Amino acid sequence: MAHDYRASVRWTRAGAVFTDNRYSRGHVWRFDGGVEVPASSAPASVRPPYSVAEAVDPEEALVAAVSSCHMLFFLAFAAQAGLVVDSYEDEAVGTMTKNPQGKLYVSDVVLRPAIVFSGAKRPTAGEVEALHHRSHEECYIANSIRAAVRVEAPAFGFA
Repeated sequence: MAHDYRASVRWTRAGAVFTDNRYSRGHVWRFDGGVEVPASSAPASVRPPYSVAEAVDPEEALVAAVSSCHMLFFLAFAAQAGLVVDSYEDEAVGTMTKNPQGKLYVSDVVLRPAIVFSGAKRPTAGEVEALHHRSHEECYIANSIRAAVRVEAPAFGFA
């Protein structure tokens, strides 16, 4: 069954000359619930002040989407297994490199989740690893991109 997901992206020139390439890359993403997110090119791609360092850039958004998708599947599978998760924090990192044609792309996304469990049922390291493996296999975003996605040394503890 197909699903559509929509986002609105809006940028305006705001009086800049434009043809001199000295215009702001700042723009806004709008989503169906009314949420607006300030966005921009990455400062690594376009130097400030023409990029907005405080805004979300597409590369960061991709890494966050991979991490968020993985986490949501992990939480669902942990709940199905009768595990209680108190917190899940991930410091995900995406790496941009050149492909064989010399084009830049996000080649690798590393997830480093730290999870705190509580309750009577305590998972083993192997069970946590299996939950991560299953989450990766089912993650819509990971299944949609070319980049390798790895869960690196997941940390977990108990409350």
